[in-house]
Amino acid sequence: MHSRSIKRALRITALVALALLASSAFAATTISNIDQKTGWQSCSACAGKAGSGPVAPYSTKQGITTPAMDGKSMQFNLGGTTPYSNALWWKQLGANSTVKNFKFDLYYYIKNPSAAQALEFDVNQSLGGKKLIFGTQCNIKDGRLWDVYDPYNRTWKSTSISCPTPTAYKWHHVVLEFHRGTNAKTEFISITINGTKHYFNRAYDPRPTSANEINVAFQMDGNGSQMDYSVWLDKVTLIYW
Repeated sequence: MHSRSIKRALRITALVALALLASSAFAATTISNIDQKTGWQSCSACAGKAGSGPVAPYSTKQGITTPAMDGKSMQFNLGGTTPYSNALWWKQLGANSTVKNFKFDLYYYIKNPSAAQALEFDVNQSLGGKKLIFGTQCNIKDGRLWDVYDPYNRTWKSTSISCPTPTAYKWHHVVLEFHRGTNAKTEFISITINGTKHYFNRAYDPRPTSANEINVAFQMDGNGSQMDYSVWLDKVTLIYW
């Protein structure tokens, strides 16, 4: 092929690629500052094994100025005296059965990380009688690895991605990427922790449901001593397309 023709073909290829990227960006929906939105829901017993665990006192407060990334973080508190009791919070974001890709981007801050058994960060999508739980947790006390959730069998699966005890008094940046695959499989793509990316390469079957929704969720797990502790979330963002 003539060099001029080759250059023209390369230009066309580049333009097509740019057009596809622009189309993807245009089609994506970004929901920012979810930590500042009202209407968060929560429970304690439902956060336990099989959705029926012990009850713990818990609370939240929004608009926290210190610590905060953008001047308004959300504080989550877990306490009580019953070992291994937990609390779960989630924010409904409407429903959209056409989207298949999710990017969950957030920062978290903790002062006494040794009090936490695990910290969980999830995206959930329900459609067509199927519930996809893109559940991930930093399993601080039991293995110090990132776990991913198998919705159909209702169990956690360990990965080889390290999750050591988080550094206290520091903001940690977590970016999670998921995909709804064939037959509504929950495909766990990757996690980026403070700028370092790791790949899950895991996929699991969904569980049955009658719901129609998209939401993000955060869970705090108490340890064997059930020590009181708090976690702050900021700049919580969900991008989907």
